Amino acid sequence: MRLGPWEIGLILVIVLIIFGAGRIANLGKDLGKAIRGFREASKGDEEAKKEEEAEETVKTAATTKKKTKDSAKEA
Repeated sequence: MRLGPWEIGLILVIVLIIFGAGRIANLGKDLGKAIRGFREASKGDEEAKKEEEAEETVKTAATTKKKTKDSAKEA
């Protein structure tokens, strides 16, 4: 069963009558804040992973450099 434009309009009118325009506006605002927060949190996770990978690369490079120096001293 598909909803046509008249059914969707009727549902929206009923929701508007039940909740009122003020509550619906607040609900939209809160929903927008929640979505924005989720995006920022997921973006923060990606940046944290990139920072960890960069730190790991620096540690690996430092270890390799130290091993190379130690090998040169022994030779």
